[in-house]
Amino acid sequence: MMNISMIGTGSFGTSLAMVLDSNHHDVLMYGRNEQTIDEINNNHSNKKYLKDIELTESIRATNDLKEAVTHGDLLVLAVPVKAMRSVSKEINKLLNDLDKKVLICHVAKGLELGSYKRVSEVISEEIDEKNYTDIAILSGPSHAEEVSLKQPTTVSTASINKTGQKEIQDVFINKYFRVYENNDLIGVEVGGALKNIIALAIGVLDGLGFGDNTKSAVITRGLHEIARLGTKVGANPLTFMGLTGVGDLIVTAMSEHSRNFRCGRMLASGQSLDEIIENMGMVVEGVNTTKAAYELSKIHNVDMPITNVLYKYLFESISEKDALLTLMMRERKSETEELVDIMRNHLEMEK
Repeated sequence: MMNISMIGTGSFGTSLAMVLDSNHHDVLMYGRNEQTIDEINNNHSNKKYLKDIELTESIRATNDLKEAVTHGDLLVLAVPVKAMRSVSKEINKLLNDLDKKVLICHVAKGLELGSYKRVSEVISEEIDEKNYTDIAILSGPSHAEEVSLKQPTTVSTASINKTGQKEIQDVFINKYFRVYENNDLIGVEVGGALKNIIALAIGVLDGLGFGDNTKSAVITRGLHEIARLGTKVGANPLTFMGLTGVGDLIVTAMSEHSRNFRCGRMLASGQSLDEIIENMGMVVEGVNTTKAAYELSKIHNVDMPITNVLYKYLFESISEKDALLTLMMRERKSETEELVDIMRNHLEMEK
């Protein structure tokens, strides 16, 4: 048994708390909403995020971050990307005061706006190295709604020091939640972040009434974009053929559970981003990630036509018709030659 603190009381954090509780770990959840904390402690539910799920009495919650950091030998950071830096700063101060070293695992999927940094980079910048044994990620095709129902799910874990990922695997794995190790931290984080862009685009297409031909084309070509940018920043392109690439892309782009997919569909119906985010009550990571990836692709001179068009649709008000024409009437290319180029670039970077 391990003392584990879940930093965040959203849908995925709650479903992971259930996994850890099933594995007989001592789980304490942390959140800032007093009503949510009271509901978890007194009603053993979190209906805002997991409507019909009952939590065990052994899962407890607090709105005192110091209590959570004091409790946990493993801190699982289940907060949005935009909050990761500030939360990490708070945790670091507490760890310094407690003179304590912990294992850290995050489950966020996105890139930080402005810096374009991956989440593990953000955490490692804000939490002193003396305060952690390793920083890991847990990522893959894993809707919280299905995890909470104990439906078979597989994910990957990777870490900075390549030691903590084994511990994360041991802590989380059970008969319905299978965890694979992956030594490509960059690829796991980039795949998890960029698939949200494609899911957002697929949602728009679905809202406009396009069918399977169009969606499968965008998913496939979107995977090329993910691999091109990912390889450019140091990922192994083979990672994108796995759970945190094609696996996460499929589940996020083709499901009603996906908030990115739902957001895209609502955009196509004429709703504004502000209206959608307010109505959903949850962060849509694909919006900020589209902006970050668009800007990062310009810095690295990487061709990302779907990302470029979606960026213009979100932030420059290009019409759906012009967006589709831009994609369909691009310069002719060879599919296999692009794949060869991706592998060649990776091998050159490995030298």
